[in-house]
Amino acid sequence: MDAVALTDNGTMYGAIEFYQKAMDAGVKPIMGVDFYVAREGRLLKRARIDTKPNRLVCLAENNEGYQNLIALSSIGFLEGFYYKPRIDREVLAKHSKGLIVLSGGHLGEIDEFLKLGRKEDAKKTIEEYVALFGEGNFFLELVDRPEIAEQQSTNAQLIELGREMGVPVVATKNTFYLKPQDVEAWKILNCIKGGKTLEQFERMNQFDYDASLVSGAYMEEQFADVPEAIENTRKIADRCNVTLELGKWNFPKFEIPADKTFREFLTERAFRQLEEKEGSLTDEMKNRLEYELQIIDDKGFCPYFLIVSDFISWSRSQGIVTTTRGSAAGSLVGYSIGISSINPLTYELPFERFLNPQRPSAPDIDADFADNRRDEVFSYVRERYGHEKVAQICTFGTMLARGSVRDVGRGLGFPYAMVDEIAKLVPMGSQGFPMSLERALNEAPDLKKKYDSDANVRRMIDLARRIEGCARHVSIHAAGVVIAPSALTDFTPLQIDTREGKMITQYEMKSVESAGLVKMDFLGIRNLSILGDAVALVRKVKGIEIDIERVAVDDKKTFELLAKGQTMGLFQLNGDGMTKYLIELR
Repeated sequence: MDAVALTDNGTMYGAIEFYQKAMDAGVKPIMGVDFYVAREGRLLKRARIDTKPNRLVCLAENNEGYQNLIALSSIGFLEGFYYKPRIDREVLAKHSKGLIVLSGGHLGEIDEFLKLGRKEDAKKTIEEYVALFGEGNFFLELVDRPEIAEQQSTNAQLIELGREMGVPVVATKNTFYLKPQDVEAWKILNCIKGGKTLEQFERMNQFDYDASLVSGAYMEEQFADVPEAIENTRKIADRCNVTLELGKWNFPKFEIPADKTFREFLTERAFRQLEEKEGSLTDEMKNRLEYELQIIDDKGFCPYFLIVSDFISWSRSQGIVTTTRGSAAGSLVGYSIGISSINPLTYELPFERFLNPQRPSAPDIDADFADNRRDEVFSYVRERYGHEKVAQICTFGTMLARGSVRDVGRGLGFPYAMVDEIAKLVPMGSQGFPMSLERALNEAPDLKKKYDSDANVRRMIDLARRIEGCARHVSIHAAGVVIAPSALTDFTPLQIDTREGKMITQYEMKSVESAGLVKMDFLGIRNLSILGDAVALVRKVKGIEIDIERVAVDDKKTFELLAKGQTMGLFQLNGDGMTKYLIELR
């Protein structure tokens, strides 16, 4: 097949990665969403309303359609969320351009009317959707569901209505996994999502449905009596042409004097502020600044440095303890304009580890803030650039080796003690090298022995291997924030995190950067809160004002404490191994 569509339920989580992988494979990606349509309007939320909202499949015909998918998916979460992200006819009318729409199959409004014998209501609904999306853009969906007895009759009525009303039909099939043998793993994923056992899930879903990816030949055979339904899948695929410009960074608008370029403004600030800090500029400082500024400007990162400098300077002015961690400490420009507090020339820190002409990646300055005041910095940025332009980034928790064994064990209804015993036999991975079940079977003889000798253990681990690496849940990234030059929905769909009530992107870190936004790191660090509290206590008890940016780095008493192993509460020095080495090294 030379084209494939992705239509997740109400969301666009996978859209960018799907687009990239399909393009790399030479397959045309068709972007879509299987929307939940609220029967009585998206804003109405009351008990038992929309327990089964109708479905409508929208595909992006062009880039305008892709932007409308983003808008609709965001509205579904930000305005219509009630158990599920819901949209309605009102917002569909506002965002109908560039979309090819399928009627939603056996869960759609039209199918439902036909099953209830309400043919006139079905016809009226078809007319409304054709008027909404335009002639030739709305298709009646003939679903391949042989296990649902009434579906054949519904499909026959849809074919008849289509011919009578001049509305095209199209053959579809829900696909949730690739191969028929993946069905049990798919059921287990549904059990994990719903907190049920496999037995409970199968009791609730009494018929078995093959939701694997079938061949074109199979579909042609199923719809042999209505060849136009197959022909229209080709026509739709040919019409859908979304072209995304990925990897181009868009920085938020930062106000500078009208008669200056970003390079000129940043250069003036860097030279002036470095001279204020150091008293005078040596040739080494001047040459280093010019060298860094040239690379920063060549990469188009001048606005980025000014933006980061702005919110870090504001934080310091508010008494929020902040620091810059990582390779950005190697930038003299960063030190000059207050991003970092360390002169890299003093410590011979290289700039190239942070930025160099050969590396195409986005800039990445890790800004850390006292965790009890991080939200103040985020609020400042939202007020500065606009609430509709700033959001935190989502992240997906994935099924790791040990966790997937526990999840599958629960789904299969196995005794807790047995599942716990097997899960604990899976070795822990190390940072950067997560453990896989394949590796665990090779490295843990006791686990391999149980796997070879116990059929239940083998079934549990084999299923866990199938779901290992799958996304488990969505949550808020610990540090990632994006600031857009215009409304965020020009770049990424949005949603509300249901646990914390915060607006977050639907695209995760890598996808949001591919879509054109630069990730900013706002990490809350508890140690910085402790330092801030310590400064306040010394001021209150001793009447002494301490500037922690300027404490002596060669204080003898500090090193004596470290040599004794008194490291409790110290950032990155308080682990058993590090404490042991500090004592040995004296």
